[in-house]
Amino acid sequence: MRLPASFELRMKEMLKDEYEAFLLGYDKEHFSGLRLNRLKITPDKWAKINPGETKPIPWIDNGFYIKTNSGEYTHHPYYYAGLYYIQEPSAMTPANILGVTPGDRVLDVCAAPGGKSTELASKLEGKGVLVSNDISNTRAKALVKNLGVFGVTNSTIISEDPHNLVKVFEGYFDKILVDAPCSGEGMFRKDPAIMKNWEQYGTGYYADLQKKILTDVCKMLRPGGDLLYSTCTFSPEEDEGAIEFILDTYPEFEVIDITEKYEGFAKGEPSYINSDKEEIKGTVRIWPHRCEGEGHYVALLHKKGVDFKKSYGITYKKAKLTEEEERFLKKLGYTKDELERVEIHGEKLYLIPEGMPDITGLRILRNGLYLGDRKKNRFEPSQPLAMSLNTENMKAIVSFKADDERVIKYLKCETIDADTEIKDTIDGYVLVCIEGYPLGWGKASGKTIKNKYFPGWRMM
Repeated sequence: MRLPASFELRMKEMLKDEYEAFLLGYDKEHFSGLRLNRLKITPDKWAKINPGETKPIPWIDNGFYIKTNSGEYTHHPYYYAGLYYIQEPSAMTPANILGVTPGDRVLDVCAAPGGKSTELASKLEGKGVLVSNDISNTRAKALVKNLGVFGVTNSTIISEDPHNLVKVFEGYFDKILVDAPCSGEGMFRKDPAIMKNWEQYGTGYYADLQKKILTDVCKMLRPGGDLLYSTCTFSPEEDEGAIEFILDTYPEFEVIDITEKYEGFAKGEPSYINSDKEEIKGTVRIWPHRCEGEGHYVALLHKKGVDFKKSYGITYKKAKLTEEEERFLKKLGYTKDELERVEIHGEKLYLIPEGMPDITGLRILRNGLYLGDRKKNRFEPSQPLAMSLNTENMKAIVSFKADDERVIKYLKCETIDADTEIKDTIDGYVLVCIEGYPLGWGKASGKTIKNKYFPGWRMM
């Protein structure tokens, strides 16, 4: 691979004796992986149904290597059931290291297309709040789909400049992830086209943008909270330089050492930016000649101070549900307290995350779980609602084996038949599943299931 001459010169200065090993890596194929959805499946269960060959990623407890450019997993029905997310192995690291626990208020500030948001959401286990933001409205639409496929119930998806979030969320979040826009040097092997962007913009453009984002983000983290900063570049001014900027600008922040997470990780290097801040050595560089993954930089910081959660006087615009809507949702197990958080916008019903402040005025793509539509006093449940359900105690389901040809027909939005007459329904609706994992809704009549799979997600 032909690399920019100025890039090669800088990398040789940074890596010294390791440079030749680093350079040889560009003649090898990049790594691909999948990350299991903690909301739906465990590694033990996955081992029993895995349709192909995978190898565990040693520093990601729910991550596995897969063959690069293989459609074996991207076209499998398990993918449509939201059992996993296809993601480059190093890119799994930031969300894995950020210690999210159920009940946390979490912000993913540059979130599209959703690889890190889906992992943060699965760590929350449906408790707390996840705000996934991306300034690009087009890219943020991918968040809507990916969080929907994963069955996430407590996310809000916004498309705003981070500066506009501060007025609503100052001091609100317990955990924040900033996977910053960057020059992408770590992805040259995976996507050589990135080199053209690098040659056009360089690294200074992105370093300035990162500082602007961090200035706003640091204000939204509460005292006692944690901030995870990451890039997919080797550029010191975008990596160690960004951490020095935080430490200089916000002295209440300190670096949490994460270098012991995996033996292949390299320490951050303050000498790259002529800094005397030794704590930068607690950050991590993922070098592709040391780890089986692409280039990444990861830093975890803690905001010192009294551990408290600001009160926001949160209220919900409770919808007046029809009898049919209330009956349907109660049959799915929704409690009275949860129904208090159901709002209607237009003709669509949403379950608002508990503890979400008023976000009126922001560009909202989706606030909470989209439950369904009200059509002439008739309720039509949504695709995201189907994906969020636990089938353990549900009777209104029809489940097929992974190799049943009816699964593919269903995912292509075709009418299918069940093996026996369907008697258990919720107002005529039945949840179509693959081995107990939801795929979507169908309308049952005898043995026939009229397809209600969302056409925008159709298998092509």
